[in-house]
Amino acid sequence: MTTSLLSQRQSETLARLIEELSPDQILWVSGYLAGLAEARRKSVGPQPAPQAAAETAPEIAVLFGSQTGNAEKLARLLHGRLLEEGFAARLEGMDSYKPARLKREACLIAVVSTHGEGDPPDNALQFYEFLHGRKAPKLEGLRYSVLALGDTSYEFFCKTGRDIDSRLAELGAIRLHPRVDCDVDYEEAAARWMEDIISALRQTRGPRAEAAIPHSAGPEPVTAYSRKYPFPATLLESIPLTGPGSSKDVRHIELSIEDSGLTYEPGDALGVVPSNWPERVAELIDALGLTPETPVTEPDGAELSLETALLHHYEITAITRPFLERYAELAESRELAELLKKENRTQLRDFIYGREILDVVQGYPVPGITAQRFVALLRKLPARLYSIASSLNANPGEAHLTVAVVRYESHGHQRQGVASTFLADRVNESGQVPVYVNSNPNFRLPKDPDTPIIMIGPGTGVAPFRAFLAEREATGASGRNWLFFGDRNFSSDFLYQREWLDHRKNGLLTRIDVAFSRDDADKIYVQHRMLEKSRELYGWLEEGAHFYVCGDAERMAPDVHETLLSIVAKEGGFSRERAEDYVKELQSAKRYQRDVY
Repeated sequence: MTTSLLSQRQSETLARLIEELSPDQILWVSGYLAGLAEARRKSVGPQPAPQAAAETAPEIAVLFGSQTGNAEKLARLLHGRLLEEGFAARLEGMDSYKPARLKREACLIAVVSTHGEGDPPDNALQFYEFLHGRKAPKLEGLRYSVLALGDTSYEFFCKTGRDIDSRLAELGAIRLHPRVDCDVDYEEAAARWMEDIISALRQTRGPRAEAAIPHSAGPEPVTAYSRKYPFPATLLESIPLTGPGSSKDVRHIELSIEDSGLTYEPGDALGVVPSNWPERVAELIDALGLTPETPVTEPDGAELSLETALLHHYEITAITRPFLERYAELAESRELAELLKKENRTQLRDFIYGREILDVVQGYPVPGITAQRFVALLRKLPARLYSIASSLNANPGEAHLTVAVVRYESHGHQRQGVASTFLADRVNESGQVPVYVNSNPNFRLPKDPDTPIIMIGPGTGVAPFRAFLAEREATGASGRNWLFFGDRNFSSDFLYQREWLDHRKNGLLTRIDVAFSRDDADKIYVQHRMLEKSRELYGWLEEGAHFYVCGDAERMAPDVHETLLSIVAKEGGFSRERAEDYVKELQSAKRYQRDVY
């Protein structure tokens, strides 16, 4: 505290508070204080920056590549910390960053997620391509660090962050701090990385500046409820959306968030913190040869039963590579070790598909394994994100979800989606669902209410567009609205059919085009309907329409993207290259946004 701006009493009070906080609570408090400082700064206007800060603090570029908003949130938290420390720092999305600046940067900090099967987020694609292209400059004078976000249940875990990190090194940049790869439970690792970055930067400058340099963008307000501390929302309704004969079970879920202080915008997601299937927990404990009451100790020192730990705290379904590597070593299994070799990537993918941790335990038993040793192999039970299907302006105090319930059989076992069956089967009416809001600033309605929008939402991907239309109706927005919806069968899978028809009748929904893939011999999907209406669709784009896609990232989203390119090339009379530039311009202008999973 020797260089602190606080009085001795304030320093002592702060030190006592910090001693009582966990790493994720410290991360939350830092964001809250940075946001508070920004609000006060705006109320009094910009203040002149002390000369000392400009002379001693290096210029730091904090860049984020984010699909669902988590990377942006962490980048904002770090940006706030840097300003608090007196560094000259700026915050930018990778989509707005000018690559020509890269060679002039002294320090670059990148926070980036990996999307789908190893792809960069939409707003990071151009930066990623530039960095890996022939025009990328030598960067001998640059110091940098990367925080990579990902999910170990995917094969290409944190690939985008790893690629950016290695490419910057190839170009001659020097790591300020080693890259950190974060799984879905990222808060503590991100908090440690931030502290290490601050510490490393302190060593690069002279005496601490006496005040932070004013900045133009601060963290968004942080709510008290989060993934670690969710709000117990009350289940109001669970209504089947699919009809008799459907091959799917899709539910409309309504939750009360009254008095929570939680707010959201159309395009945001609701994080659901589920519990595991009790029958699967019992099977797993039996396969381990243990008893439900066996005690285990959590990393924070709390003691609980193995049954409670597996029900509420740990992922027991998805097989991640880190789990399999540790389990293979414990089981001394040559077969698993062989699968984990790089050259056997396809065989490993085939092995994991349709299997769970239970299959591994049953197929490769470890006699005498202790409960404590087993839970140490597992990752924390991740929350599941669902696009919010409602508008607070239309439904105050509520959040609606559109949930496809996952049930199937494979390898001799019945399987269940953790969160979907939790919501559909294991929470009774008026029961509680732990939730938090996951803000997604990369999926937003146009600021101008007169702007037309085109929405591509097959299946449950239609959820955020229900919110978009509810918001536009509640706020009196006059922009035209065009929805493309697709599913399997018209008679049983036309989700929210009555609502769409009502919106069409009252004029809120200007157009709706539907595709039902299993009603005819030839399968028709939303991209086919787009092609049928290519001239009108291109006309809307030329008139300034925003284009949105939500749903399956593996097949639907690439097919829709390719169709959009084809439409632009055909109707605009462009070459393929010019059509690609046109679509990239839409993305840069935030007129082409995707929420895909």
